[in-house]
Order: sequence, then C-alpha cells, then structure tokens
Amino acid sequence: MVEKKDIVNIFSEELSWIDDKKLKEQVITVWKTAAEKGGWKAIDNVPFTLIFENSGKLTDHTKRITHLVKAVFDKRDEKLNKDFLIAGALLHDVGKLLEYHIKDGKVMVSEYGKKFRHPVSGALLAKELGLPDEVVLIIYAHSHEGDKCVRTPESFIVHHCDFIDFEIKKTIKTTRND
Repeated sequence: MVEKKDIVNIFSEELSWIDDKKLKEQVITVWKTAAEKGGWKAIDNVPFTLIFENSGKLTDHTKRITHLVKAVFDKRDEKLNKDFLIAGALLHDVGKLLEYHIKDGKVMVSEYGKKFRHPVSGALLAKELGLPDEVVLIIYAHSHEGDKCVRTPESFIVHHCDFIDFEIKKTIKTTRND
C-alpha cells in the first residue's frame, strides 16, 4: 500500500515549490487515492508509458516535467500561478495509475483505462478530491484531449513540457534501441 510518506519522499523537492499548504496536501492525496484505486503497491512501479518498452518510471517523468515547468516559470515575466503550475505538473499523469494495471506480472491498460485515458481519469479524480479547476484543467489539457478547449498559460506550459520529454524519450528509444 502506498503511504503519504512514500509520495512525499519521491516528490519532496517538487512539493516544496508549492506554497499553498492545502494544495500541497491535496496533491499528495490525489496520488495516494489514485494508487489505492489502481491497486498499486508502489508508485515507482508505474511505467512512464506503454507506447514503447522500457520507458522508465512515471515518477521520474513527473519529476522531469515539474523541473522543466519550474524552469519556464522562472524565466517568464508574466503573472503566472506557480502553485497551480507545479501542482498541475505533479498531477498531469496521475491518471495513469487508473489507466494501467498489472496482470500476470505485466503492466497493461486496465478496463477503466480502455474507457478513460489518463488525462480524463486524472482530472476527474482531482475534481472529485476538491482541487481547484485551474489544476483540473492542467491535468485534462496536458495531452490531446485538451486540443479543443481553451488552455490557460499554465496548462500550455505543462502541455509543451510533457511533449518535450515524451518526444525525446520516444526518439532515443526508437533510434538508438536503448
């Protein structure tokens, strides 16, 4: 069973960038709830993607995205909401804990995941647990599902940082056979 301390240990640096204590606790709660609902014993067991083999850990991808997002935030002059931005980056793929499951020792798409891709399931869970709509939008809009909605500046940042990381990993895996 995934405990709060496990999530805090994995994301300690990134969580420290959220000033709003309530929002920080909500981010932890969403991860814990997703792990429970998805039946995960450790969040480090969840792969980044099933699109290609040996994609690495979802938690490592999440940390990379959150660091990229913070770097963009630090270089911008516009008034952006850092807490929403970091919370959205930390939660953008949390729905993968519901989209994927382990069957016969192999990670595959769950029955729930066949109905709801991770942007939808993650956004629904965050909404259910009371996160601000701005964070829910970042989760929902980070992938292609968000192409038809009005993205906020914060959701654009997470969307593009996510695709930067995905495309680099995919290209290296397919061209270098890592």
